[in-house]
Amino acid sequence: MPDAKLKQEIAESRAEIDNVREHLSSGMHTVHKDLSLISLVPKFSAGPNATPLEDFLASIDRAALLGKWQVTD
Repeated sequence: MPDAKLKQEIAESRAEIDNVREHLSSGMHTVHKDLSLISLVPKFSAGPNATPLEDFLASIDRAALLGKWQVTD
C-alpha cells in the first residue's frame, strides 16, 4: 500500500516539475507586483503648504520601483 502512494506522489512531482520546466522555457517570468505600496504615495493638493510636484512624482516613482509596477499600473 505505501508503495502505491509513493508512486503516486512521484508521478505528481514529475508533472509539477514538467510544468515548471515548460513555464521557464517559455521565456515568461513571474513578476509579483505589490500594488498595496500605493499607500506610500501622499495625496496631492495644491496650496502654499503643499508638497512640491517633483517630490510627489518622486514618491510615485519610488513606490513603483519597489512594487515592480509597469507603466499601465
